[in-house]
Amino acid sequence: MAKKKVFISFDYNHDVTLKTFLVGQAKSTDSPFELADWSIKEAIDENWKKHARTRIRSVDVVCVICGKHTNTATGVSAELRMAQDESFPYFLLAGYSSGGNVKPSAALATDKMYSWTWENLKILINGGR
Repeated sequence: MAKKKVFISFDYNHDVTLKTFLVGQAKSTDSPFELADWSIKEAIDENWKKHARTRIRSVDVVCVICGKHTNTATGVSAELRMAQDESFPYFLLAGYSSGGNVKPSAALATDKMYSWTWENLKILINGGR
């Protein structure tokens, strides 16, 4: 079975470490996914949005890592809106097991935030909710 391609959306200013953890999990021998690590650290303008949308369209699912400041991360909300506009599959992943994780401002009221466990990741990436 081919590995699913995952786009990671995360708060670049606060949660780079969380992204690094997910990159490590993707390298596990039993990982069902590979990461399309195209993090963009530049001003959010139309050019940035065009590149981000192209990258999102080239994966199977978008993983939004939620940390303690995700609600103020404009890039995360922009990427989430792109996934929503395209009716693209995405899920919200709680970054810190200690709590305090917040959804991006673009999240829907019905969007659930899932605990970050290996089993949850496998299920979510394979389309289960």
